[in-house]
Amino acid sequence: MKQTTSPSPSAGGAATDQAGHAKNKTSLLVLSALGVVYGDIGTSPIYAFRQALHATPPGQTTQGEILGILSLIIWALTITVTVKYIFFVTRADNKGEGGTLSLVALARSGFATAPGWITVAGVIGAALFYGDAILTPAISVLSAVEGIEQVAPSAAPFVVPAVVVLIFVLFFVQRYGTASVGRVFGPVTAVWFIALAAVGISHIVQHPGVLMAINPAYGVLFLIQHAGLSLIVVGAIFLAVTGVEGLYVDLGHFGRRPIVIAWFSLVFPCLLLNYLGQGAFVLGHDGPVEHPFFEMQPSWALIPMIGLATLATIIASQAVISGAYSLTQQAIALNLLPRMTVLHTSETQSGQIYMPQVNSALMIAVLILVVSFRTSSSLSNAYGIAVSGVMLVTIVLLGVVMWRVWRWHWLATLLVMIPFLIIDLGFFISNIVKIFQGGWVPAAVAAVMAFVMWTWMTGRKLLAEKTRRDEVPLQFLVDNLTKKRPIIVPGTAIFLTSDIEGAPTALLHSLKHYKVLHEKNVILTVLTSELPRVPDDEKIRIEAFNELFWRVVVTFGYVETPNIPKALALARKLGWKFDIMSTSFFLSRRSLKPSQRGGMPFWQDRIFIALARNASDATEYFHIPTGRVVEIGTQVTV
Repeated sequence: MKQTTSPSPSAGGAATDQAGHAKNKTSLLVLSALGVVYGDIGTSPIYAFRQALHATPPGQTTQGEILGILSLIIWALTITVTVKYIFFVTRADNKGEGGTLSLVALARSGFATAPGWITVAGVIGAALFYGDAILTPAISVLSAVEGIEQVAPSAAPFVVPAVVVLIFVLFFVQRYGTASVGRVFGPVTAVWFIALAAVGISHIVQHPGVLMAINPAYGVLFLIQHAGLSLIVVGAIFLAVTGVEGLYVDLGHFGRRPIVIAWFSLVFPCLLLNYLGQGAFVLGHDGPVEHPFFEMQPSWALIPMIGLATLATIIASQAVISGAYSLTQQAIALNLLPRMTVLHTSETQSGQIYMPQVNSALMIAVLILVVSFRTSSSLSNAYGIAVSGVMLVTIVLLGVVMWRVWRWHWLATLLVMIPFLIIDLGFFISNIVKIFQGGWVPAAVAAVMAFVMWTWMTGRKLLAEKTRRDEVPLQFLVDNLTKKRPIIVPGTAIFLTSDIEGAPTALLHSLKHYKVLHEKNVILTVLTSELPRVPDDEKIRIEAFNELFWRVVVTFGYVETPNIPKALALARKLGWKFDIMSTSFFLSRRSLKPSQRGGMPFWQDRIFIALARNASDATEYFHIPTGRVVEIGTQVTV
């Protein structure tokens, strides 16, 4: 007999509760994305319109020119952010992760043997991001603190010292993690955007004619009539979209949906309203306007807005600093940079990390910029090259993903890519012309970082080739030791090696000096996948040569923290009884010596050796218990 039952109250309540939790989770992610993702682009109204306005001849700014500048800003935000990034770039995720190196990994997956230029493009994009990472805190905090000059012009000499103190404090507190600070990122940024919209609307109502700037014809006409100034103005207009790279870099933290909701529901309309409000203020103001963003504020709101702007710019700076940590961690995992100390600042969020070396280098570079340039106007000339370069690399790699991974027809790919490529090239060229007005700073930083990455990759490749020539094949050694066994001692020995087929140097030297062999010997190789995360059931691969020797290959994703003991614990499921207390880890510590006949110039050998010497200890990097490690030193000539 067939029975039917009606849904129980508890079942219906559970369904409702799940839906409510899902809705609440999305709302929290949207709120968090406001601070982390949009903090940078959200502070652009402080200086973008001002710089574009100052690019026109002083005292000759007409209504048509103001509408033209506003039109260019509106359509830069629409085409670059809304169409390019929201509709296309954020869809090119690598298993949910975004950023230049994730895009490189995704583009490489479309080829059986990926062309080398894709990796080169990724190195350039990553290097340019470091240029952006030192400029964003400097220009953002400077532009906000400069607002105090509107209240007390006599305070101008104290602006730079105040910024230096704020930046020092900002970098000093990084060691404590962003978990607690992060809780106020979203709400503060939400208040910031609402304030932007409110003050913008108050001026638009007084001069509604400014809404005509929505017509793109005003922007086109401005460029035609001011052809001689077009590159300078476009370079200033570009400041309105700086920070857009955060949409893609932070994709893995929030997911695409919260980022899209935040853009359309709050960020985009508030930015448009504020830019239009600034234009309306200038149209209705008699006389020159030096700083439209702060001058348009009501007198009672000026000091609160300066305080809110300072908080917003610190949040924008925090986002790019955290991005630098994440990018460096990925670059280390992909063997683009030497190992560095990675400290986790949260027990629940693996992405919240602190890297002391990166933090110190960024802080010193930012402080030098602030003291050298002293004003946000001067820094604006340096700001665009790094971001426009990253955007150019992104669109090229996106084209590869469309063609090779998404399987678009090459003609459809070109039809979509060419308009974006033209716009990005225009932005890049307009910023390149400012190379001698400060643009050399991010270019120099990017060149140094690219050179360091290239030196590290080349040096590691040459070192691996040399080591491979000198090593004994692992299978040959296993066969010989099986036939003629040395003294067997109890316990497990794990020998770390980067070459799966070669016998580890530590094993050879252990046999040479100790003349004993453990009852279980594991040849362990750690690999990095081109996926951001590797599932636990795919992390471990075990192969038994015989009862004495095992080969274990552990594969981590490029955003994962390589923790060998935790990974080896997974091997129990595959039949290997792993006991950390009866296990010794053998590592080879190589002392590198330069060679006159190496594959790199002698001076570059020196740089590679210096990088290797300053790399973090493998024991610390792989989270191996220090009491279980035996290091065996060898000398290698590179």
